[in-house]
Amino acid sequence: MGGRSLEHLVLKLHEVRAVKFGTFKLKSGITSPVYFDLRVIVSYPSLMNEVSAFLFRRAREAGVTYQSVCGVPYTALPLATIICSQNNLPMLIRRKEAKDYGTGQMIEGAVHPGETCLIVEDVVTSGSSVLETARVLQKEGLKVTDAIVLLDREQGGRAKLAKEGIMLHPVITISQLLDVLLKAGRIDAEVAQSVDRFIQENTFTSSEANSSHAVKKSCGSLSYEARAELPDTHPMAAELLKLMEAKKSNLCVSADVTDAKELLDVAESLGPLICVLKTHVDILQDFSLEVTGRLSKLAEKHRFLIFEDRKFADIGNTVKHQYEGGLYQISSWSHITNAHAVPGSGVVKGLGAVGRPLGRGCLLIAEMSSRGSLAKEGYTQAVVKMAEENCDFVFGFICGSKISNKPEFVHMTPGVSMQSEGDSLGQQYTNPHDVICTRGSDVIIVGRGILAAADRVQAAETYRKAAWDAYTKRLSDTK
Repeated sequence: MGGRSLEHLVLKLHEVRAVKFGTFKLKSGITSPVYFDLRVIVSYPSLMNEVSAFLFRRAREAGVTYQSVCGVPYTALPLATIICSQNNLPMLIRRKEAKDYGTGQMIEGAVHPGETCLIVEDVVTSGSSVLETARVLQKEGLKVTDAIVLLDREQGGRAKLAKEGIMLHPVITISQLLDVLLKAGRIDAEVAQSVDRFIQENTFTSSEANSSHAVKKSCGSLSYEARAELPDTHPMAAELLKLMEAKKSNLCVSADVTDAKELLDVAESLGPLICVLKTHVDILQDFSLEVTGRLSKLAEKHRFLIFEDRKFADIGNTVKHQYEGGLYQISSWSHITNAHAVPGSGVVKGLGAVGRPLGRGCLLIAEMSSRGSLAKEGYTQAVVKMAEENCDFVFGFICGSKISNKPEFVHMTPGVSMQSEGDSLGQQYTNPHDVICTRGSDVIIVGRGILAAADRVQAAETYRKAAWDAYTKRLSDTK
């Protein structure tokens, strides 16, 4: 892509009139203030290549595993062709209608039942075209778990596909597109508001609430402090949100160190710059309760919360003992802990029996930043429901982006780095601006980007400022 930015891509699409503003009658009969005609990009080879590269990278960033690619006919067919040609991937072609001669097949290409096929689409509105293609592929014995799309119109398609077990990965949403064009002076505020209103009034499913657009509008305009004052905000969430506002920090440092002295040094030196210190005490080679006692004093001194990243994942009775007792006695010193939802609500109830009386709080792991994570959309939605049903102890999520439109919940995102590359063990990184401003999360979790720096304090300040600036921009953009 030659280093081209997403903003450049949006401006180019507008320039070639793939995005138009005015009055347009849609296929459904309703009148829209915006129209997307991505078919025109076939006349611009460099733009076609750029779009295809963004789509392929989006699938890679999402950690999608697949053996073949199929473009939704017809606009996405050339995009899928370029992706497959440039990356040496097998391609399948879905016909709009079966031939009445020859094989009469609906899918052309080498079909291997049991393999997973990635769907490519240009624009998603209701998700029907993607779903239609998925059903044809599934009828041939193929699995369809994910789809990549250039533009998500945020009108319910993502939620509809999720209900069918298909995770949608958009390169850009209409909210982001409007922000770019407005900032560049390509459209004015009146046009942006008109499109925004149209999108809100023309959704295709009531479960659209988890889309980034709905979330952005429901709580993106509320400050951390305002959310802390909401009547249903959990005390731990309220404490964290107020602390973030007071310190102007939405930075959590992941102190994955194996030496107790280094852990305490990190807490002492970075404490003034962070809102949360995330620990893994089970990797300390010289752990003792004296260490956690000293850590607690540093948390009081520098006003940060301790988050033991224990990732509980067992039945209620077992996690109750793991949380309260044993060698680490986590509940006695850690303000926050977290849990997988795989065991069911029993894991939360077991932890809550210990943590609630102590004023502790729990985060549920809804998404992970590692490549190939099995925490897909259906799982994530189940996690949100579990949190809502146990909000007396659960106050937020570990996730890649905002997944609940309830402003009482806090969203914390790991895998954040100024560098966009991953590591050899499957970790994937996103930058602070993308996490806070675009994806709508609240707290960035940074580990190696700070701990591996020559000057940890300077690195932490760089991340703190980047994340806080993104938060203030998010507030200003939604006013």
